[in-house]
Amino acid sequence: MSDLSFDETVDIILDEDERYAREAYVFVQLALDHWRRSHGEEERRHVTGQELCHGVRELALDQYGPFAPEVLRHWGVRRGEDVGEIVYNLIRHGMMSRSEEDRREDFHGVMEYDDAMAGEHRW
Repeated sequence: MSDLSFDETVDIILDEDERYAREAYVFVQLALDHWRRSHGEEERRHVTGQELCHGVRELALDQYGPFAPEVLRHWGVRRGEDVGEIVYNLIRHGMMSRSEEDRREDFHGVMEYDDAMAGEHRW
């Protein structure tokens, strides 16, 4: 892991890659924690790309209700591939880890957030 704080690391990432808002990086980290808590994962077991994409969906609906798709779009997160790019930016800078089996492709085709949240409201 990096000696820099999460915020400092995200600053560096944003200088290199402007596709995603700062909030997207924070939200993906929160979604990882949310997935573990909501699925009884007290220990810090590995979460797959597919699971994380579903965690982003769940947390967005919980926090933003019918506005969830718009919030994610505003941050540049439209599909699972975007979550994967955020994760791999964080991995590259030591803020997340990966197993030998993990690949960017694990996020491909998992989720189109507009479609996956259409008509679903948790408020």
